[in-house]
Amino acid sequence: MVELAALNTVDLAEYRSHNARSAHGTLGLITINNDVFLCVITGASKVATVRPQETVQRIHAVDFHCLNTSEYDQVLNEDLNPYPTDDPSPDGFELGSSQRREPLQEHPCLALKKLLSGGTFYYSTDFDLTNRLQDRSNESAVFDIDSLDDDFLWNSYMIGPLIGFRSKLNAHERQALDASQILTSAIRGFVLTVTIPAATSPIRPSSTGLPGALTLVSRLSCRRAGTRFNARGIDDDGNVANFVETETVLWSPSGVCFSYAQIRGSVPTFWEQATGLLPGQQKIQITRSAEAAQPAFNKHMDALQVEYGTVHVINLLSATKPGEAELTSRYRQHARQSRSLTNDADDGATEHDLIKVTNFDFHAETKGPGGYEAASQVRHHIQDAADGFAYYLSEPVEEDAPSASPNRRLSWQGTRVVLQQEGVFRSNCLDCLDRTNLVQTIISRTSIEAFLEHHGEHASSDFWIRHSSLWADNGDALSRIYAGTGALKSSFTRHGKMSLAGAIADARKSATRMYINNFADKGRQNTIDLLLGRLMGQAPVHLFDPINDHVDAELGKRAAQYSSSKTIGILAGTFNLNGQTKGVGEELSSWLCPPVEKSQRHPAIIAVGFQEIVELSPQQIMSTDPTRRQAWERAVKRTLNEYAKQHGVEEYVLLRSGQLVGTALSVWVKVNVLQEIKNVEGSIKKTGMSGMAGNKGAVAIRLDYANTSLCFVTAHLAAGFANYEERNRDYVTINHGTRFQRNRMIEDHDTIIWLGDFNYRIGLGDEKVRKLIQMGDLEALYENDQLNLQMVAGLTFPFYSEARITFPPTYKYDNGTDNYDTSEKSRIPAWTDRILRKGTNLRQINYGTAPLRFSDHRPVYATFNCTVEIIDETLKEQLSREIYERRRREVGGFMASTRADETEDEDLFGYDAIAPGLPPASSDRQKWWLDNGLPVRSNIRPPEAGLIPNPKRPSNPFTPSDVPEWISPEKPRTPARSIAQVSSPSLHTLRTPTFSSSTPQSTPFGLSLHSPAPIPAPRPTASQRTSIAPSGETKRPTDDLSSPSSKPDFSTSVSSTTRKPAPPVPKKKPELSAANGGGALSPRHRSDGSTAQILDREDDHARLEEKWEPLRPQ
Repeated sequence: MVELAALNTVDLAEYRSHNARSAHGTLGLITINNDVFLCVITGASKVATVRPQETVQRIHAVDFHCLNTSEYDQVLNEDLNPYPTDDPSPDGFELGSSQRREPLQEHPCLALKKLLSGGTFYYSTDFDLTNRLQDRSNESAVFDIDSLDDDFLWNSYMIGPLIGFRSKLNAHERQALDASQILTSAIRGFVLTVTIPAATSPIRPSSTGLPGALTLVSRLSCRRAGTRFNARGIDDDGNVANFVETETVLWSPSGVCFSYAQIRGSVPTFWEQATGLLPGQQKIQITRSAEAAQPAFNKHMDALQVEYGTVHVINLLSATKPGEAELTSRYRQHARQSRSLTNDADDGATEHDLIKVTNFDFHAETKGPGGYEAASQVRHHIQDAADGFAYYLSEPVEEDAPSASPNRRLSWQGTRVVLQQEGVFRSNCLDCLDRTNLVQTIISRTSIEAFLEHHGEHASSDFWIRHSSLWADNGDALSRIYAGTGALKSSFTRHGKMSLAGAIADARKSATRMYINNFADKGRQNTIDLLLGRLMGQAPVHLFDPINDHVDAELGKRAAQYSSSKTIGILAGTFNLNGQTKGVGEELSSWLCPPVEKSQRHPAIIAVGFQEIVELSPQQIMSTDPTRRQAWERAVKRTLNEYAKQHGVEEYVLLRSGQLVGTALSVWVKVNVLQEIKNVEGSIKKTGMSGMAGNKGAVAIRLDYANTSLCFVTAHLAAGFANYEERNRDYVTINHGTRFQRNRMIEDHDTIIWLGDFNYRIGLGDEKVRKLIQMGDLEALYENDQLNLQMVAGLTFPFYSEARITFPPTYKYDNGTDNYDTSEKSRIPAWTDRILRKGTNLRQINYGTAPLRFSDHRPVYATFNCTVEIIDETLKEQLSREIYERRRREVGGFMASTRADETEDEDLFGYDAIAPGLPPASSDRQKWWLDNGLPVRSNIRPPEAGLIPNPKRPSNPFTPSDVPEWISPEKPRTPARSIAQVSSPSLHTLRTPTFSSSTPQSTPFGLSLHSPAPIPAPRPTASQRTSIAPSGETKRPTDDLSSPSSKPDFSTSVSSTTRKPAPPVPKKKPELSAANGGGALSPRHRSDGSTAQILDREDDHARLEEKWEPLRPQ
């Protein structure tokens, strides 16, 4: 729970400081292993001053403080160097002592601490660092947290709960929180200012002689953040990997400020690149068809146009390298199909096009004798666009304003925007690092030269050296973030020429990159995903807010207002091709377009799985050849779209495909549902030869359709009649070992469909199986099916379902016939090809096979109806705010408080019942049974007259018990007369002796006392006190105990009971107990001849003892 309170209202006496470091700000809250940590910036240094009063700090140390346990208070806080180094280590921080000690306990936030302390994160408390100069206010003092750009806010996940809390404060509380500067917005990238002396400043210096400043700000997007081989291409939301906005800012003491922004980012299509120790092994793979990738490309370009205006693409990929040439071709194809492009820039595009493309083969252009200097030729391709884009320019302005006094005028100073940038250059190579940084340096210089030329100025060589050095540092910083090392070609960027030392440094960087990308990037990627809150199962931090609890409950009740559902059709088909290729040209419609109900004929999604797409020879099982897969994908596409055209429905496009040697999976979707699909990912898992070979294994593809997640898995499990246990192990390996991004697993999806050659057999002899097939007794076969038996036993595919099988076994046939195996091996027919499902939103409609005979298997298909949930996020957010505001008005100003005299009862004000018929929540202060001042009254009545509640019944009415709730009270016997305490001022305890009399006249009271236990007695009143006269005679102020007719006033009585009387006490002689000072013993004769002996002590701890003994008459 978090609360904003004034410092003078909080008692800090019981708080202590964790360490001596000062806190510069808070990056937010994060949950790790169910512990909540607060991230505090403990070390920072100023690296830039963009404009006066606009400073930027670089983070070089952070601490994580656990809020719910003190277990980690002393971990990570010892022997750390609190001062930044010029070249931070990969860990991001260093130990102060020369000897690094092994920690006794590893802090759960150690990886995050290393990442955040690595010198790549920056923040400012003076201005909005997430937006370029053109997009933020001219007033440097204005800093609105609400205007932060989430695309570049790297701690948006951690700071989100605090930002949400801030948004619910009233105006003055929000101002107080902002003034504290405790909420910090951090970017990742590079920020640095170099001072431009007045003597070398390209802008005419002012009379003050102050130096100017040249600042470079690179903001790395966090939308598709990751390391080199883990984040490539684009996602379904239009975010690309390694997207960086770099802004060059030149400020002069005269008040003139120049800004120019350009961007870089991965090729905006779906592609991946595998890691490898050798350059040739890092093959590029395009993972989605052009048609299926076009919507994501359009989203990306549309977002750039909205943000920057016209986009001029500079593609630096090679036109001769196979992988890069394929990407270039796809890039050009997407651009031509884009809604915003009518012509290619190289083919005569008009100036009105919002997207222009320039293909500049960097390697080919710089291969000649000119070397990297030839890269400047790119200026000829972009000069016209650069002139049209212009730049951002602001100048100081001073105006006089009239005042209330006619003889006085007020002077007003401010800034005026002269020009604004109206377009942007988007540069890319393969990694968007080395080539891209060099070309962006040239573009930055071109823009500054244009600005100076317009002002009749020029820059000196010293200025350009500072400019080049700044860009070289920028390239190194961005390269370390993405690839793990500094940028290649930085020697040329820094000095304008390539030296031998620079070439050797580039070779060393390449080797280091190879090592880091293969062995370290996976851990770095997980840490990045943890920081951004994208790991599967990662629990967010929820700040306790009673009103928000009510909002969540109300949203759940009103889900129908912002959510809806619809049913889509899905077809899944699996086919073991037995390595055959002659079927590529055959008609596949009987399998992919089966004769089913009309509602099932044109599904929205089709998943097609192949096994043994190539012959599983020893040479094939270690590598994957996509040629066969691509040929079959063309056949599938032809079949689907011909059928769609015949019926006048939407055509299908390939969403994604994957291959593991002979196992392949492709997912096809209708064109009109592409806008509903996002987060498409693929994964493979080998199981052959203990995971070393790909002859057996699985290919999985997952996607989100609206707000429902789906996963398709095609698998080829271990062969062999008796190897069902190995097949069970293959399932476990695939199910638990297949991983998607954000650490998603197969089981983390709403809908799961497995299809493939699972190789489970029928546990009967060959002759009997064939006879049962001829008889059509499929039930007897299914009762002996290994997969059925293993699933019933819970040994494989738990919680999965399979529709009833109504077709004969699909394996093994003689190729081209309907005859089961007639070879020498005479394989036993079996249902090896299966389709299983899992998901409460999934209902299977059909399950059948198709008569395709070119393989020894028969293809199997299944159709499903899948209910998907669609949530209108905009409407949900609007509804949430309305409920919150209404609830806040209802409960008024009651808030949590740190004062000890208040409780948390106010959190319950206005709460309604959780269900009809139940009362609202109650507390010590608010009791529903006392509402409106009504008295407490029970309406419970006994079932029969004369019954009372059973006192032996458990106090908790919900505790199971055999004890009856109502009982009949026992009729009390006539009680004997009681004897009360005998009191004195010094008496605290009455000990009642046990005695008995043979006749009723043995005692004057007819009393039988049989409880020797001490009975507490209250202090007697004055009328009950007993005194002892100096002569030893016991006196009582009002009553005489010796009289049988006297009726004493008892304050405590002991009554005779139905129990048997105690046995008689043996006769004793009167004894005097005088411990601790003794006392007075006075015998008193009674009418029956007995004697009462009373022992009285003046001490408060004394006890009174009555001894009754029958005496003989004297």
